Amino acid sequence: MAKKKKPKKAPRPNIVTIDEHVLDRLYLVIDSRKGADPETSYTARLFSRGRQQIAKKLGEEAVEALIEGIQGDKPKLIAESADMLYHLLTLWAAVGVQPKSVWDELARREGLSGIAEKASRKRT
Repeated sequence: MAKKKKPKKAPRPNIVTIDEHVLDRLYLVIDSRKGADPETSYTARLFSRGRQQIAKKLGEEAVEALIEGIQGDKPKLIAESADMLYHLLTLWAAVGVQPKSVWDELARREGLSGIAEKASRKRT
């Protein structure tokens, strides 16, 4: 009797699940800096300056990332993207947005076309 061959599985992409993502861990570190000494922690210094300053830094980092993206400098784009994500997570922490809320929203949009997703949003 011949053995049945198992179908080959497609290689698993190198993707970390959201539950174990570095961004979740970074958020916890950022959030733990609330109330820390601004003299010894850059994150605590940002928190002490308020949401407006955090948002300003996020905007600066986003502009730097887009410049590097336009120029096609991958190493600089990676570095600026990391800076931008850090400042975005810091703004989330300042406002009280949990990463899971954002992950859930991304999951909700997954598989929707951009046009259909935008049309489904409530207009205010």
